[in-house]
Amino acid sequence: MNITLKDGVVKQYEAGISVLDVAKDLSEGLARMACCGLVNGERVDLRDTLDQDCELEIVTFKDADGRWAFRHTGAHILAQAVKRLYPDTKLAIGPAIEDGFYYDFDSARPFTEEDFVAIEAEMKKIVKEKLAIERFELPREEAIKMMEEAGEPYKVELIQDLPEGEVISFYKQGEFVDLCAGPHLMTTKPVEAIKLLSVAGAYWRGSEKNKMLSRIYATAFAKKSELADHLAKIEEAKKRDHRKLGRELELFTILDEGPGFPFFLPKGMELRNTLINYWREIHKKAGYQEISTPIILNKDLWLTSGHWDHYRENMYTTVIDEMDYAIKPMNCPGGMLVYKTKMRSYRDLPLRMGELGLVHRHELSGALHGLMRVRNFTQDDAHIFMLPEQIKSEIKGVVTLIDEVYKAFGFKYKVEVSTRPEDSMGSDEAWETATEALKEALTDLGYDYKINEGDGAFYGPKIDFKLEDCLGRTWQCGTIQLDFQLPERFELEYVGADGEKHRPVMIHRVILGSIERFIGVITEHFAGAFPTWLAPVQVKVLPISEKYHEYAEKVQASLLDAGVKVEIDERAEKIGYKIREARMERVPYILVVGAEEEAEGKVAVRSRENGEEGKMPLQDFIGKITEEIKTKYNYLVSGNKTEETTEE
Repeated sequence: MNITLKDGVVKQYEAGISVLDVAKDLSEGLARMACCGLVNGERVDLRDTLDQDCELEIVTFKDADGRWAFRHTGAHILAQAVKRLYPDTKLAIGPAIEDGFYYDFDSARPFTEEDFVAIEAEMKKIVKEKLAIERFELPREEAIKMMEEAGEPYKVELIQDLPEGEVISFYKQGEFVDLCAGPHLMTTKPVEAIKLLSVAGAYWRGSEKNKMLSRIYATAFAKKSELADHLAKIEEAKKRDHRKLGRELELFTILDEGPGFPFFLPKGMELRNTLINYWREIHKKAGYQEISTPIILNKDLWLTSGHWDHYRENMYTTVIDEMDYAIKPMNCPGGMLVYKTKMRSYRDLPLRMGELGLVHRHELSGALHGLMRVRNFTQDDAHIFMLPEQIKSEIKGVVTLIDEVYKAFGFKYKVEVSTRPEDSMGSDEAWETATEALKEALTDLGYDYKINEGDGAFYGPKIDFKLEDCLGRTWQCGTIQLDFQLPERFELEYVGADGEKHRPVMIHRVILGSIERFIGVITEHFAGAFPTWLAPVQVKVLPISEKYHEYAEKVQASLLDAGVKVEIDERAEKIGYKIREARMERVPYILVVGAEEEAEGKVAVRSRENGEEGKMPLQDFIGKITEEIKTKYNYLVSGNKTEETTEE
């Protein structure tokens, strides 16, 4: 049989050779490093045998698929250690995830971080035992019986829910056996750099109707140095946690009276409004018209849109005048109604309508996380209605706009195309046309993209933009969704050049994703030290004593007249203390004023970027900062690390 390798080289082998033996034939070093294989793009075990022509790639920890298999093995090591220490614990699931893995346990006493020392020590012992990992399969009834005898009810439930004919496989290492599809490493030996990170509650199968389990999060790396670097990033991320900075910088809060419903404080509103003003500015320039649609609309609308059938569990509902209504979880249906307020002509298209719409979605309490996962948020939505021949050019226009915005914040990003999910509306032909249009637009613009199978919206495929922040973490923000379904369901029409009525095509798109979440992302990205144009307070004026309050107020007034966001600190505190406080607030510029500054009409400038910059005429400083704000100068913290504030 012919095996085509990653570099295009074709090698011939006898049918029945294992993936690992192919790796050994290529290189003993590669075989030692191998974590799993990719056969025709599908992740497979190193133990799997090949019996027909295929494409094969041997992947290591350097590859995302290799890291997945490596950390999947780490999850089994964690479960084995817990079972050794706490034999009565029941096993649920333990997948690999981004940057690590977790395992869910049903324990009489929920685990705490105090248990980590013992569990981690046992995990390291398992690694040192260099246990061989073996795969085996069982018929359904035997598999259920084995898990029943082992006292693992969650595994029994999982097996019972598998489709008829599904291969039921297990992995064994030493005395430990787990239901698992794989793949896994060949032994426990490589997983030396391993660390438990945190523990949280998690409902079985994500339903609050089920029992709460203990979820232990962990990570594993091929090298101890890589683990050390990762843990350093975690510590840096803790310093940048937007929930912590949100409190310290007085940006937002979430109160017990409204879990998942954020309150924005005055400085947070300054930041939010600056962001919104920027959004409005670039959208007006790009030919968008802004609209606003109601928050509450009746059930008939949501039945027409498909949300009542496909999204009902995430919607808040109410009854008005004995009729069912829903608080909107999405802005799209309202946009449909705006389009239908009058008959459109082909000359009106493309019609680009933007909306900063407040939406509400029911999220489980355990999933809530600061501004990143909330129950109400403002989507920077836009809906573009167009002719079929305008699809590609409009998608390109949106991609170009998204690129402009992300560059303004210093973000790199990756692109994914998400295809048809199982629960979807529309014909195969419409989905194929829509998906190809997205791919072609990205190809024309020279973008590399990844296919994310089955992750599209229920009404159409989408392009997702994954931002990468200064710590290398990724965030899902921008989305472009092509939709042939809603225009059909809402019977949208335009009069074509032929005088006949036709159905428009529609794009849904967001750039920031949600205002709230994007504020959370940029707060962590900049560690609260926002670029001058975005900072809620751009200048802090500090008089050295009460004698210079009058001059400080004149400086403040001049800055306010120039459109600069400025505060004055007139507290009866030492100047060193006030400077230190202003630095803790991450203000871009501090102006110290005293006798010399007043006499000369100057200000002593300290910047977050350069420290002391010396004295300069007030008007010169105003010219400098207004130009910086105008050009939206991106100040990024030196080396992308937070600085500890030292006493003056």
